[in-house]
Amino acid sequence: MNASRLAAIGLVAAAGLWIASGHFLPHQTAESRAGLPAPEGEAKKPFRVAVAMTNVIPHSRKLTIAGRTEADKRVTVTARTGGVLTDLKVKRGMSVQKGEIIAVLSDEAREAQVAQAQAVVTQKRTELEAKRTLILSGTLPRLQLVDLEAQLKSAEAALAVARAEQDRGVVRAPWSAVVHDVAVEVGQAAFSMAGREIASLVALDPMLAVVEVAERQLAGIKVDAVAEVRLVTGERANGKIRFVAKTASPTTRTYRVEVELPNADGKIPDGITAEVVVPLAPVLATRVPRSAVTFSSAGDLGLRVVDANDVVEFTPVGVIEDEQSYMWWPMSRSRRKRSRTSGFRSSTCSSPNAASARKIPSGCCCGRSRPSSNPSAT
Repeated sequence: MNASRLAAIGLVAAAGLWIASGHFLPHQTAESRAGLPAPEGEAKKPFRVAVAMTNVIPHSRKLTIAGRTEADKRVTVTARTGGVLTDLKVKRGMSVQKGEIIAVLSDEAREAQVAQAQAVVTQKRTELEAKRTLILSGTLPRLQLVDLEAQLKSAEAALAVARAEQDRGVVRAPWSAVVHDVAVEVGQAAFSMAGREIASLVALDPMLAVVEVAERQLAGIKVDAVAEVRLVTGERANGKIRFVAKTASPTTRTYRVEVELPNADGKIPDGITAEVVVPLAPVLATRVPRSAVTFSSAGDLGLRVVDANDVVEFTPVGVIEDEQSYMWWPMSRSRRKRSRTSGFRSSTCSSPNAASARKIPSGCCCGRSRPSSNPSAT
């Protein structure tokens, strides 16, 4: 038992000595001392930094949205009457003009019906002209004149119906377009042809560029505004915004926007991937390199600027446009008055005392400076 007690006491004493050694014996290395903050007297010593000037100008923002092209009009042409398809005048990919014949159905006695109706009209008109004089002279009752005129109008109406039925046997293009697909062949069935699809037409002029815009970006998009469309093929075209939806899609909560593009030569195809660049209202902004962006101790993204007293201060801002090597940052008028410079550049400070020299974080834009009392600017 005595040996066990002595061993326990020895362990406790060893642990106490080890803990005490951390307070009395030096244990810092050169690397650990370099990581400690500078003494208070040195931290307040002014030092020099570089300043780069840029201009705060009204910058026209651009909203770039991915979308696709879409034909302005498309229709499926169908037969409106029965008969056998006797003539098909179009092929897939052909261009047709408004009113041009696409297909012809068999006559099915429609021409004979027109001739019969025409003969009845001639008969009724002759009877009316022959008896009009007798009726006006009082030889025949005047009521007979009204009856003869009604018979003539009825015959003319029957003639119009027969001619309309004859015209249904000829299928025409409703407007100028390109034939997208042909669904029938010559000689196809007679009785099922009514309502049968003949061909699909697509109008390529004008062409639409369609995008879906998020609700936060909708405010800057106006009808009749000019927009640039960049196709995936490398071609570019300019058009006008003709439609901005007032109701959001129930699935994506986005709004449909259509840009109308002139396409008389048909070079812009339907359904191709495109980017629509919409100019927004200009705002005061400055163009800074990406290397000038920094974070404050609180984690806010922004830049360091110089105030009216030559003191560096951190300014949290937001990006309004992002380029490959530069960013555009908004600058309010109050912030512009508070700052001596509107320029931004990553810089490193220099000091005669090498021990007290320290680097300003990337994004510093200041002149001769002394540390700020703002903890976010350290």
